[in-house]
Amino acid sequence: MQVRVLGCSGAIAKDCRTTSFLVDADLLVDAGTGVGDLTLDEMAAIDDVVLTHSHLDHIAALPLMLDAVGSRRTRPLRVHALAATIDALRAHVFNNVIWPNFERIPSPESPFVSFHEIAVGQCLELGRDAPKLIEVLPAVHTVPACGFAIRRAEGGAHWVFSGDTERNPPFWERINAIDVAMLVIETAFSSREEALAERSLHLSPVALAHELAHIDPGKQYPIYITHTKPAETEEIMSQIEMLAGREVAGLAQRDIRWLKADGVLTF
Repeated sequence: MQVRVLGCSGAIAKDCRTTSFLVDADLLVDAGTGVGDLTLDEMAAIDDVVLTHSHLDHIAALPLMLDAVGSRRTRPLRVHALAATIDALRAHVFNNVIWPNFERIPSPESPFVSFHEIAVGQCLELGRDAPKLIEVLPAVHTVPACGFAIRRAEGGAHWVFSGDTERNPPFWERINAIDVAMLVIETAFSSREEALAERSLHLSPVALAHELAHIDPGKQYPIYITHTKPAETEEIMSQIEMLAGREVAGLAQRDIRWLKADGVLTF
């Protein structure tokens, strides 16, 4: 399975695109501004989108992608999300004010998009040529949110994405029970903005250390840091490295890397 990192920044700036991952060629995980780097053919080849939550940096490109390639598709793009996320998209995006209602365009019988409700704990199988099993994981955020664990349907290790989240014990209970190939976890703010991270239900380096300490002893896999604010990326990664050097529980002896856009994760 291959995961292409289209965007992994917590905001936009030059060379910084917001969260989106292309799994193989047919599954999109979140639809941030990184989707805009795909060709028309690549966008048209996507069959399914799974969304972690409704915040703009994770859904901004979805309406634009539908406008770009909806007429090139032979069936609706399937968007899978929590009920609250679907409600938000219908009320605030596809409402014929901010953007056309593509659930009814070009016709209610043959729309550009269809929405499919998911729930934490649910597993769904998606993908025609290379079926994938997607498990919906819990997240703790300012709006209803989730993460995902994705593997080949026939078996194997999981690519795990935390989504936007703060401290989240149920997430680690589930992660420790499955085979993890790699973890992508957010750390949106530096330590000097720890209070803001707590209020907005994001992680900072100290909170990240607290969370990674939940990983069962003996389990080792690469951990990629995502969703860093462009102005703070170097500071965040430096603080993580410093805490790891001090043997802080959760960070010491971990393979921690900064996730970069345009990268490809293969396992």
